[in-house]
Amino acid sequence: MQRGTGVRHGRTAALAGVLAVAVATGGLTTATAGQKLAPTGGAVLAASVGGDTGLPTTAGLQRDLGALLQDKALGTLSFAVTDGVTGALLLGGNENNAATPASTTKLLTAVAALHLVPGDTRLATKVVRGAAPDEIVLVGGGDPTLSTLPRADVRVGGLPVDDDTAPATLADLAQRTATALKAAGVTSVKLGYDTTLFTGPARHAQHDATNISDVTALMVDEAKADPRDPSEAPLRVADPQIRAAEAFAAQLGGLGIAVQGKPSAQPAAAGAAELGSVTSPTLDRLVERFLTTSDNLLTETIARQVALAAKLPASFEGAAQATKQTLESLGVPMGGVVLLDGSGLHTGDQISPLVLAKVLALASSPEHPRLRPVLTGLPIAGFTGTMAGRFAKSPEGLGIVRAKTGTLGGSGIYTLAGTAMDAEGRPLTFALMTRTTALGDAARAAIDRVVGRLAACGCH
Repeated sequence: MQRGTGVRHGRTAALAGVLAVAVATGGLTTATAGQKLAPTGGAVLAASVGGDTGLPTTAGLQRDLGALLQDKALGTLSFAVTDGVTGALLLGGNENNAATPASTTKLLTAVAALHLVPGDTRLATKVVRGAAPDEIVLVGGGDPTLSTLPRADVRVGGLPVDDDTAPATLADLAQRTATALKAAGVTSVKLGYDTTLFTGPARHAQHDATNISDVTALMVDEAKADPRDPSEAPLRVADPQIRAAEAFAAQLGGLGIAVQGKPSAQPAAAGAAELGSVTSPTLDRLVERFLTTSDNLLTETIARQVALAAKLPASFEGAAQATKQTLESLGVPMGGVVLLDGSGLHTGDQISPLVLAKVLALASSPEHPRLRPVLTGLPIAGFTGTMAGRFAKSPEGLGIVRAKTGTLGGSGIYTLAGTAMDAEGRPLTFALMTRTTALGDAARAAIDRVVGRLAACGCH
């Protein structure tokens, strides 16, 4: 079954209903008696949970994973493996120590967004009347997926879109606007564009144009120079808001509405009459999309929606503050967590493996059903999104592991956080965070071997 970019597969479908609400956050806690256990050496181990059929034991996990965890390609490793039903920590090493999360940061952004913003919310791009009868303003609503392509040509993660995932098109917006203008007897206009929904710098000091463009409230085709470019690092345009406005002017011209001169920055007046609008897919589908494809630009725009919902400035700083506040309100232990963006591109972001596990547990909690797109958005090992090329040499995890990847290759940082069913159908959550001098393929393969073994074993 495929729903948007979140594909459900076999045993993993059960994760949405049974993963834990709670993850131990101080020392260790057994699943039965809540007994606190002191850390033991470099790796923190939880006691086996007696009388719970099918639950992996600490001794079993240590036996089956121990040698793999010593792989030199993992470099400096911190990790956590938790029971997906009770949330108890089963095996960990430095699991409370914050490390650079890379794109696993997106898990925190996703949970904050889904908690604060209704899942059926759509981001609107609209055109309103300007101060004079022949002036109109194109108003950005923070939707980077607005497309200049016909729907049939749009691809997300290499796949065609459906009714749930299809983006709004600039052609539809131009058609609606032209119809309204002609009805009023207007065939020539001056075009302004409004990007004031977002504030602060459009480019983060730690971000580069390879992985993300300027984060503005108005853009088309995710600011790709070639909207059909399927690569993970497409060439981006320098001024996405200008590119969007010029593309809209060209669309209007083709419909018999002449645009005088070049579009210019112009805030829309409060309460200005609307001439036309189009809306994005729902927030649920946008969250699934940025988790599956690890889309940095889409993540940062959704992070600004978190800031707006929290009544904070829609900037990098405001979004990070809103995300932290939201997760704290949900009981996630945010002490030691540093967020400087929403996508994980910033090398100064700091999150511990146990916090990542807690966030995944929240997403599956029966108390928080609106967070479920975090799970359905996780790409599937060997099949979808950023996990499509993973686990080729660790077939035990193929189709079973669902996880968010994270890579800052220039820094030797590789992370993986997600969910798996073990050989006996027991749901587990995990987070592995490495800093290594090994080549990227070797580091990722070492992580895959650990998680593949976790999926294959009963670990008793």
